[in-house]
Amino acid sequence: MELNVVRGIMGETSVPSSSTGKFQFGLLHRRWVPAFLSSYKTMFAVLWVVGLASVFVWQRGGVVEGIRTFRWGAPPGRAAPLLRMRVFNLTEFGGVGDGVAMNTGAFECAVAAIAALGGGQLNVEAGVWLTGPFNLTSHMTLFLAEGAVILGVEDETCWPLMPPLPSYGYGREHKGPRYGSLIHGQNLTDVVITGHNGTIDGQGKAWWTKYRQKVLNHTRGPLVQLMWSQNIVISNITLRNSPFWTLHPYDCKNVTIANLTILAPVYQAPNTDGIDPDSCENVLIENCYISVGDDGIAIKSGWDQYGIKYGRPSTNILIRNLVVRSNVSAGVSIGSEMSGGISNVTVENVVVWNSRRAVRIKTAAGRGAYIHNITFRNLIFDNVRVGIIIKTDYNEHPDEGFDPKAFPDINDISYTGIHGQRVRVPVRIQGSENIPVKGVSFRNMSVGITYKKKHIFQCAFVQGRVIGSIFPAPCKNLDRYDEAGHLVERSESQNMSDIDYDL
Repeated sequence: MELNVVRGIMGETSVPSSSTGKFQFGLLHRRWVPAFLSSYKTMFAVLWVVGLASVFVWQRGGVVEGIRTFRWGAPPGRAAPLLRMRVFNLTEFGGVGDGVAMNTGAFECAVAAIAALGGGQLNVEAGVWLTGPFNLTSHMTLFLAEGAVILGVEDETCWPLMPPLPSYGYGREHKGPRYGSLIHGQNLTDVVITGHNGTIDGQGKAWWTKYRQKVLNHTRGPLVQLMWSQNIVISNITLRNSPFWTLHPYDCKNVTIANLTILAPVYQAPNTDGIDPDSCENVLIENCYISVGDDGIAIKSGWDQYGIKYGRPSTNILIRNLVVRSNVSAGVSIGSEMSGGISNVTVENVVVWNSRRAVRIKTAAGRGAYIHNITFRNLIFDNVRVGIIIKTDYNEHPDEGFDPKAFPDINDISYTGIHGQRVRVPVRIQGSENIPVKGVSFRNMSVGITYKKKHIFQCAFVQGRVIGSIFPAPCKNLDRYDEAGHLVERSESQNMSDIDYDL
C-alpha cells in the first residue's frame, strides 16, 4: 500500500498520497521548533555543536561519516523501507555499481518500468553508479541506500541540451540552450528522492575548470532540477560537487527539502548554490547542512523582462534549522533574479559561519516586481564579513532589452533575534532614490564586531525602525522605539547615505 506519511527515515515528513495527490503542507508548518530552542543561547549551543562536529570530521577527510553523525543518518545495514507498493532494484535493469560501467540505460529502463505501472520505488544499492543524465516520473521514489553514490559522467557531450528557462530567456551563462540536470523531471506529481544518506555526486570539478577556461558553449546544468511539478519530497541524502546550482525546483508547488547535506569546495566551485527555489510556492527547507561555493540558499523568480513576463512569484517559503557556510557569497539570499516577485518568506534558527555574507537581499533597476513580507528570526553569525545586507544595484542583466525604469518594491523586512560574533559589518542596507527600502525593522540584536570603526551599521535610503536594545548602534535613518513599542525618536534622515565599502 502507499504510505501517506513516511516515518523514521523522513523524520515524520508528510508525503503526498499517489491516490489523492493531496499534500499535507499545513502539517509541515505546524511542526515548530521545540520550546527549548526559543532561547537563542540554547539554539546557538545546539546548532553550533552539531555544526562544528560535522565540520571537524569533514575537514579531516571523513565527509560522509562525519556528516552522518550530524544528520541523524540511518545505522549501517538498514534495509530500504518499502515506501511504494512496487519496488525495483537498479541491478534488475542491468545496473553495475563499480564506478566504471555506464548506467544511464539502466536508470532509463527502470524509470520507464515504473512509469508503465503508474508508480513505484527504485532502490539504488551500495556502490558507485556512473551515469549520464536521466529523468524521473510521477508517483516515484528514488531511494539511495547507505554507501550508494550516483556519479554524474564528466563528458558534457553526454548531457542533453534544453531550451533556456522561460523566465530567464537566456542560458544564464550563454545565449541559447543550456545543459540539462543530472537528475531531471518535468510536469510531475508525487516524487520522492530519499535514502539512508546515499549520495548524488555531479563530479563538478571538470565543469568548473572548463567554465573558468571559457571553453563551454552552453550554461552548465544543475545537479537535480524539477520543473513544473508538485508534491515533491527530497530528504536524507547528500548532494555534492554540482556542475552549477545544486538543487533547483523551478515553478513547483508543495516542496519539502529536509535533512540534506550539500557540499562543494568553498573556493573555485563557481555558482554551486545549494538550494534555489525558483518561482515556487509552498516550500519547506529544514534541518540541512550546506557548505558550497556560492549562496547556500538563493530564492529566485526570473530575470528582468523575461521574469516579469513569466510572472510566477516565489511565495510561502519556510527555511529553518540550518548550518550554512559560504566563503564566496551568502548563507541565505533573496534574488537577485526576482522579477516574478518574492513574498511571505521566513528564515529562522540558522547558523551562518565563516562566510562572506550571512543573509542578503539583492536586486536592481530592471528587475521590477517586489520583495515583500520577509522575516529573519533567531539567526547566529560567526566570522562573517557582512551580517545583513540589502543591495539594490546588483546590475547583472541577460541582455539590453530590460527596462531600466522597472524598479522593484522592497517592503516589510524584519530582523528579530540576531546574534553572533566576529562580524566585520553587522548591517549594510543600500537603498537608492529609485529603490528605497521600506518597512525594515530590527529587534533584539547583539552582534560582536571585529572592526572598531564608526559606521558599521550602514544605511542609505532606508525607512523603518529599531525596537529596544540594538548592538551595534543603529544608523540614524531608522526610527527608535522602546521595548514596549513606544516611539522614542523619529528619524529625520531616511535618505542619508552611510555606506562604506572600505570596511
